[in-house]
Amino acid sequence: MDYQSQIDTALNALHEEGRYRVFHNIRRINQNFPKAIWTTPEGEEREITVWCGNDYLGMGQNPTVLAAMQDALLTAGAGSGGTRNISGNTSFHKFLEASIADLHNKEAALVFTSAYNANEATLSVLPRLFPGLIIFSDALNHASMIEGIRHGFGEKHVFRHNDIAHLRELLEAAPKDAPKLIAFESLYSMDGDFGPIKEICDLAEEFNALTYMDEVHAVGLYGPRGGGVSERDGLADRVDMINGTLAKAYGVMGGYVACNAKLVDAIRSYAPGFIFSTSLAPAIAAGANASVEYLKTHQELRDIHQARARNLKTQVKALGMPVSDYGSHIVPIHVGDPVKCKMLSDMLLHDYGFYVQPINFPTVPRGTERLRFTPSPVHSDAMILELVQALDGLWGQCALNRSKLTG
Repeated sequence: MDYQSQIDTALNALHEEGRYRVFHNIRRINQNFPKAIWTTPEGEEREITVWCGNDYLGMGQNPTVLAAMQDALLTAGAGSGGTRNISGNTSFHKFLEASIADLHNKEAALVFTSAYNANEATLSVLPRLFPGLIIFSDALNHASMIEGIRHGFGEKHVFRHNDIAHLRELLEAAPKDAPKLIAFESLYSMDGDFGPIKEICDLAEEFNALTYMDEVHAVGLYGPRGGGVSERDGLADRVDMINGTLAKAYGVMGGYVACNAKLVDAIRSYAPGFIFSTSLAPAIAAGANASVEYLKTHQELRDIHQARARNLKTQVKALGMPVSDYGSHIVPIHVGDPVKCKMLSDMLLHDYGFYVQPINFPTVPRGTERLRFTPSPVHSDAMILELVQALDGLWGQCALNRSKLTG
């Protein structure tokens, strides 16, 4: 076996298809985000505007969050010192979990190093807790949910995206007495569409199934206290397990699951992904806690966030560009070709200083490549206008036929 040749073949395939991923070297500017410094491949430093960040509300530079992190750093030092069951279970983690449980009106919460880790660890351990568990998973669930379900080695069925009728068919075909779980998302980040939470909860009650919902792209952003779409729609109490992140709207790092106390106890006791992972640094836990608490009482940031997204969508629609609009904060402009998608991204960055990463396969299906913009309260209307003008000028240069693209 020529190992190097095999590696070259794999990498060349990505280049030829136009979906090789370039990691741009950027340094965010504290108190001036969405501005950042981009170090070009030639070593030049240029100021750019970030348009694809997941720090949806700019909380990564919020003074309250930074002060909490600085205080914890000086108080407790850099790291936690271990896993949660070996010296890494600090008061910072306990305060954070209490805040999250309160956010979702659940008995308890369990914090992980990332929402990916939380999804993978929790979904993979549930078949051990409920022998014979059958999991019904939405076709567009996040990779972390798919991997978690796969690693549980239990029976699974995939229902067509947001297709309640198909989900019902699958539930009706399953053994009546078998334990069941429906896994889905409240907000799907690639298109920005919402999951039918009420209808899924209705089916779950009818078929005696548990519900597991990923609120990663919604926590902090929807609901009167930032509890997500389920809080906005008054449905959080009907969802058994809620997964969320502390790295997007909350601007820090980490993930969690929130549910009843006994289930949290079982997950923390049986899930290897939790048991054997060093816990979050105290400063990170403190910053995340400060952010969660801050956003419980600052609806104005959510209002501005939605207004910025509506503004960008309105302007790109006026230019005839194919943008998906389901009423969420996600602004995906469909390109439909990986090479052209990368070309647009490169031209925006090099010619205008606007950074938006192309979204290609396997994140989205082939033929649905897109640029996904995430305007925030720290993006001004003037910035949005400059971006739209740049897009209008570049769209034709990439030989994109707007009439043949769908959004």
